[in-house]
Amino acid sequence: MKSISNYFLSRKGLLIVAIVLVCHMSFAQTKVEQIDKLINTYVEYGKFNGSVLVSDQGKVIYKKGFGMANMEWDIPNQPNTKHRLGSITKQFTAMLILQLAAEGKLDLQAPITQYLPDYPKATGDKITTHHLLTHTSGIPNYTSFPRFFQDESRNPYTPDEFVKKFSDKILEFTPGERFNYSNSGYFLLGVLVEKLSGKTYEEALHDHIFAPLNMNDTGYDHHGVILKNRATGYQKKGNGYINSNYLDMSIPYAAGSLYSTVEDLYLWDQALYTNKLLSQKFMDLYFKPHIPAFGNSHYAYGWGVGKSPIGKSTDSIYTIGHGGGINGFNTNISRATSDKSLVVLLNNTGGAPLNQITRAIRGIMYGKAYDLPKKSVANAVLNVIQDKGIDAGITHYKTIKDSETYNLSEREMNGIGYQLMGSDKVEEAAKVFKLNIEAFPKSSNVYDSYAEALMKLGKNDLAIANYKRSVELNSNNQSAIDNLKKLGADVSEYEKEIIVSEDILETYLGKYELMPNFILTVTREGNQLKAQATGQLAFDVFPKSENVFYYKVVAAQLTFNKNDAGKVGSVTLLQGGREITGKRME
Repeated sequence: MKSISNYFLSRKGLLIVAIVLVCHMSFAQTKVEQIDKLINTYVEYGKFNGSVLVSDQGKVIYKKGFGMANMEWDIPNQPNTKHRLGSITKQFTAMLILQLAAEGKLDLQAPITQYLPDYPKATGDKITTHHLLTHTSGIPNYTSFPRFFQDESRNPYTPDEFVKKFSDKILEFTPGERFNYSNSGYFLLGVLVEKLSGKTYEEALHDHIFAPLNMNDTGYDHHGVILKNRATGYQKKGNGYINSNYLDMSIPYAAGSLYSTVEDLYLWDQALYTNKLLSQKFMDLYFKPHIPAFGNSHYAYGWGVGKSPIGKSTDSIYTIGHGGGINGFNTNISRATSDKSLVVLLNNTGGAPLNQITRAIRGIMYGKAYDLPKKSVANAVLNVIQDKGIDAGITHYKTIKDSETYNLSEREMNGIGYQLMGSDKVEEAAKVFKLNIEAFPKSSNVYDSYAEALMKLGKNDLAIANYKRSVELNSNNQSAIDNLKKLGADVSEYEKEIIVSEDILETYLGKYELMPNFILTVTREGNQLKAQATGQLAFDVFPKSENVFYYKVVAAQLTFNKNDAGKVGSVTLLQGGREITGKRME
């Protein structure tokens, strides 16, 4: 997050001490003012509404609320406002599981059927608690089921009842083979907690985490409970907001049911530097990186861990964090243990660019250049579409997409496309997705979204063409392959085994500099090519063609490029629609 050195005070004279203290205060005040200006700009552009806390060297340097906790009564957000956390819940679930393991009640590597005998043995005998913790179980994610939110999200369930919604599903892959984020896995972890502790999930959280840490403003959110200082969740609609859709909180359960405040999450952060909850052996296991997940991050137990960028610079810092999203709320917690710094952002209008805000705050803390927010192209276009129709929206898009005062985001454009599709405006959604393809032609996801809209419109030939393009850019896009099968397309070229000779593989071995101090090392074991990036684990890559290989653990692929002499001189990494080419190192 930043690299501010420890402040040393001279003991040779009171005058020197006083001068140094004044300089420190001036420095700190400057950083606080910059953070305040940054957040206020995001608020002005309608991109943040919530509570913020920032700490440095373990001390809180900034905490404040912005916008309204309740818009109907004009009640402002404060540092003690209670927000739903969404998936930040997962780190607390993981903590309970490790406490059970530390007590000898749970073997992380044992099949879950050892503890849940009613779970289907065909899959449960293959899945371990470790797989659930790391999103490598292969259990389909229930929040991705067709019409899940329309048909299920308002209904109350007991944990055992809800497990039946996904326990009989076919696994998406062999457990341990790859990462695929699954709320189902963390839901099941909550059931494990209850079976092995003899307490409800809520009771276990209170007794083993919240009460010991005096986290008195944190708990399991129940709709019917009168809860002081609870924020209402909202979502954008056109130029304003509406109340978010109702969600019965038995649905997110151990995957996303908690509420908290930025102040309580600071108490949580501080406790994680101690052994109040776990011995050091299990604390190390808690934060150990296991498998590539989001971008440059690996997934530990309920946390994403890895290097995070500092402002606009190429510098980075190792962080431990997680985001969350749940109806009307999105959240982010980011810890940098090297200097005990913390950024917590809790937003109650959904969809705020919290990663961008966190990155900018890190830039401020480290004295690096950082980006101020820009107005959203997607939001502006959506407003015009809703007021004047799709043609006017497209015209406005073309006017502002290259403007210095607006930011064009693939994710945001994709989001408004799905918002339109959710409102049965599929034709309009398809046109928005097509704009996204024109802007981000190397992203697999934009073709996938466009194909989905085309399939809904019955334009199957076009849908097939776009699903195929999506798979070409991401060979591991199994959902696109599945949809191609539904459309009757020939997918044999995507499922056939491609073998590259060991002689050719040998020409790819070596080190490639993707960025300064970020090296990709390519090795092989027999006919299996492996790639390892700096600070990450080595993972198998699989041939898509003679010189193009793809990962199964993340949506990324490598292309080995020959130089003018006919020898492999570089490799191109394609991930998230972006390409980085690294020269081969001698």
